[in-house]
Amino acid sequence: MHVVAVLLVSVILAACASPASSTPNPTAPSTQPTVEAESSSPGPTVEPLPSATAEPTTAVTPEPLAWEALDVIGPGAREDHTWTADPGGRIAYLFGGRDGTAVFGDLWAYDLEADDWTELAQAAAPEPRFGHEAVWVDDIGLVIFSGQAGPTFFNDLWAFDPAAGSWTELSATGDIPVSRYGSCASIGSDDRLWISHGFTSDGTRFNDTRAYDFASGAWTDETPDGGLPVNRCLHGCWWTDDGTLTLYGGQTTGVTALGDRWTLDDGRWTRVEGTVPPDRNLYARTRLDGATLIFGGQGLDGGFLDDAWLLSDGAVDAVAIDVTGPAGRAGAELVADVARNRVLLFGGRDADGGLADTWALSGVELGG
Repeated sequence: MHVVAVLLVSVILAACASPASSTPNPTAPSTQPTVEAESSSPGPTVEPLPSATAEPTTAVTPEPLAWEALDVIGPGAREDHTWTADPGGRIAYLFGGRDGTAVFGDLWAYDLEADDWTELAQAAAPEPRFGHEAVWVDDIGLVIFSGQAGPTFFNDLWAFDPAAGSWTELSATGDIPVSRYGSCASIGSDDRLWISHGFTSDGTRFNDTRAYDFASGAWTDETPDGGLPVNRCLHGCWWTDDGTLTLYGGQTTGVTALGDRWTLDDGRWTRVEGTVPPDRNLYARTRLDGATLIFGGQGLDGGFLDDAWLLSDGAVDAVAIDVTGPAGRAGAELVADVARNRVLLFGGRDADGGLADTWALSGVELGG
């Protein structure tokens, strides 16, 4: 996991409250939690690297990594959108989202080489939505699942083929998930789309885990027996390089933000007991090489976070990354630009409303 080492050496040297409506309100902090919210401690102190000689050395104050605001014009302000990179085509596709009561169904392409946004024409497109999930699937393209628009919740699957410039709704049979918003999704080593948890129109929050097979078009219920992560939404999940599904954070009934971390392995959920970031929902995240980088989100007190953490595969302790740049926000999206060794951030929401800014964090080795 050399990316973790590179990132740490660089540092050394240099939200679903109980609803009154059909949409969770991550802004209002809880006063009557029904489950115990995880308390969390700050990341471990990173000691300076030892000197190559026995001579005493002067301590060097670590310099933070710095985000750079990019001077680009693209999608309007929004949160709860998706932004998904096509590793081969060097394009990151942004779909949907919301800004206040406005719900979007537009599709934008970000050229990672030219740093340029282009809105794409669409025909027979998915209905506008927010809080959906998106993944990149080889030989298929951009795939989106679920989401919400006003009182309507979705459980449909759509695929956008960049070569054809068109959307196709995918057929689905089997144990189809209940329509939901604020779920999580990731492609497993079995090439299936895995989703877990979420929220729906009657206020129900889920703790199920399901997988979709693109070859057969069938969903299967993969919810294991035994202890499960508490019902939640506004969280994230990802597959690690060693084939483990990891789930972190979110929001549950009566608790604005969660900070627990779980892994699904050999048909069993296990809680990871170690250092975790402060509780949060609607945080941005992206996979690096052997780790997941998370940024921001909405905290337990309803405030907007601007911190970054590295959750390394197989490690029980998350590590805080010293960064400066974007103001605190929730509902933003991150993508990894492997070719240029950087991470990009777009949009989100703060106390003043939706954001439409694009940022780059460079100097980080992302490749495998």
